[in-house]
Amino acid sequence: MFSKELILDEMEQMPEPLLEEVLDFIRFLKTKVLKKKLGTALASESSLSKDWLTPEEDEAWRDL
Repeated sequence: MFSKELILDEMEQMPEPLLEEVLDFIRFLKTKVLKKKLGTALASESSLSKDWLTPEEDEAWRDL
């Protein structure tokens, strides 16, 4: 957590308008990570669908 503490120390010395920019950047980074995860999930879906979308899979999951 050393990085977090350094960031918090720096933020305590910043004026409010700059803190708003920091907040915008943090939100950008979170969105970027979510988009990457979503892209990976979508890519995986197409490659795994050949195994998932079978009558055998439907039968195995029918009672759940």
